[in-house]
Amino acid sequence: MKWLDLFGQLKCVVIGMIHVKALPGSPLGCLKMSQIIEEARREAVTYRNAGLDAVMVENMHDVPYSLTPGPEVTACMTAVCTAVRDVCPSIPVGVQILTAANRQALAVALASGANFIRAEGFVFSHVADEGLVNACAGELLRYRKSIGAEDVLVFTDIKKKHSSHALTSDLSAAETARAAQFFRSDGLILTGTFTGAQADPKQLSELRRAVSLPVLVGSGVTEHNADRYLDASGLIVGSHFKDGGLWSNRLSAKSIDNFMARMRRLRGSAAR
Repeated sequence: MKWLDLFGQLKCVVIGMIHVKALPGSPLGCLKMSQIIEEARREAVTYRNAGLDAVMVENMHDVPYSLTPGPEVTACMTAVCTAVRDVCPSIPVGVQILTAANRQALAVALASGANFIRAEGFVFSHVADEGLVNACAGELLRYRKSIGAEDVLVFTDIKKKHSSHALTSDLSAAETARAAQFFRSDGLILTGTFTGAQADPKQLSELRRAVSLPVLVGSGVTEHNADRYLDASGLIVGSHFKDGGLWSNRLSAKSIDNFMARMRRLRGSAAR
């Protein structure tokens, strides 16, 4: 499967983040799985009804994140993603498991019927706040092949947020992007330096020139700056859709509706 198979010719797709409540075993975990699933379903329905193009499920509340999340995380995320897929049968669903649990995310996607994953550390190593994250492209795509999940797209972060890239300071974002394309990434994700931080529109232009892959913007997109990112293949929006613009708060239906109304206007203008 390729980007066009999933999204067709749709310009600048909007992907809404579902930040799953803290799972059992995580330090903040205090809810039953039935409650966690119901909240994720509610958010998925809100996004679906607002006309978003896709949703992505992430265990964002599982702070502090681990480089070796246990089997309970894979099991719980499979249950959540299956429920989200059930209420969003006609739009793409993605999954990310923190931190850099890319094989687990592929397994969840295969089991739940999700369409894509967001992968950290695909090419080149970096130092994240959780520790050293090493490149995984070779192992990850072989794993995808071995479990028969080749229809699950792998979108990969470039110069990932919340990380130090001193190890690769001699490599530009464009050079990193070209390496990811060579290693058969299905799409690239450009972010700011932390959650909610705006990505650099100039870097977006550089990546678009450097590679033929879809390029998504993965942080800092709002109703007020969306026009700066219309050249992106997709926009992953989380914080802006929450009350007060804080990722950990509840969804704001007003923010979602306002954003989608603006995107419809921007898409219409771009098409003329």
